[in-house]
Amino acid sequence: MTGAASQAYGEAWYWDERYRKEAGPFDWYQKYPALAPLLRLYVRPHHRLLLVGCGNSVFGENMVDDGYQDVVNVDISSVVIEQMKKKYHDKPQMKYMKMDVKNMSDFETGSFDAVLDKGTLDSIMCGQNSQEHATKMLGEVNRILKDTGVYIMITYGDPSYRLHLLKDMQIWTVQLHVIDRWDRSSKQKWDLTKPLPLHDDSTSTISLLGPKPDVHYIYVCIKGDNGARASSKAEADEAAS
Repeated sequence: MTGAASQAYGEAWYWDERYRKEAGPFDWYQKYPALAPLLRLYVRPHHRLLLVGCGNSVFGENMVDDGYQDVVNVDISSVVIEQMKKKYHDKPQMKYMKMDVKNMSDFETGSFDAVLDKGTLDSIMCGQNSQEHATKMLGEVNRILKDTGVYIMITYGDPSYRLHLLKDMQIWTVQLHVIDRWDRSSKQKWDLTKPLPLHDDSTSTISLLGPKPDVHYIYVCIKGDNGARASSKAEADEAAS
């Protein structure tokens, strides 16, 4: 992928063109079965869930098949949204809407229990005015989440690149999980369900994972008292280990 192409990741025309050529399906970074144990910790089957930048992923379908009852999918590409509406017309648990994550005004404030992001913020960070646009997106995510809601971001960005962006919002408690990048026949090196120590300067993560670890980072951002309780539990677990 060229630098010019990656800079277009935040543009609707790029994705419209791509989805006309690539029928899919395609899941960025991780597939649902690999992430399911972590999602079950934070998201209940009856929760209203938003998948941002859904593309032609089968992630939402897998969630519904696993018992989740209300999965809303949004993408900036009208092409892929029309494709997915046709594909899942017989699944009332899944809804598809064309939407720019920097302006989700069609959704009421506090209307979702959870927002799941697999690569959408990463795409925005590749484009023009990335910091401004990322801040707008996170502000909208915060607005549509309920007071005890959770934003789960799967990314290639390690804490030195992503943590300050999340913590600068000062609206949630951030926990970090990691997962190996690719499916492997051997046992996973990291326990997906246990958060890692996370300090503001990211040194704790670097010392634990080593340089250039082959992992995806999962930032779990929890609003309200639930976040404070989760952070206290993680600190207690770290002290006991």
